[in-house]
Amino acid sequence: MGWPDVGEKVGLEVGKGRADQGVLFCWTGTGVTIAANKVRGVRAALCWDAETAKGARMWDDANVLAMSLRSTSTAIAKEILDLWFATSATTTGIDAELIERAKALDAKHLQSTAK
Repeated sequence: MGWPDVGEKVGLEVGKGRADQGVLFCWTGTGVTIAANKVRGVRAALCWDAETAKGARMWDDANVLAMSLRSTSTAIAKEILDLWFATSATTTGIDAELIERAKALDAKHLQSTAK
């Protein structure tokens, strides 16, 4: 199983509502982020520090966290995870409006996968 499979699998769990959030790792973190973001309802964020993770949750309502195995130490990964799970999305103001506009992109750009 490679990064596209792992990203899709976690993305589907979140996108279908079977999990509230997902956490992914690959060597750079980029591949799993791309794969997860192909799934409707997923807003995956590649985070390299705790403040980026906090912002992704608060201002973007990211629901899948991706990290790099190559560049994220165990200590930094723990900091990222702690702040990720301690932060919720903004529910008022312009940030909440922007989150809703981003969510609307799923419906706007949904393409049939049936061939």
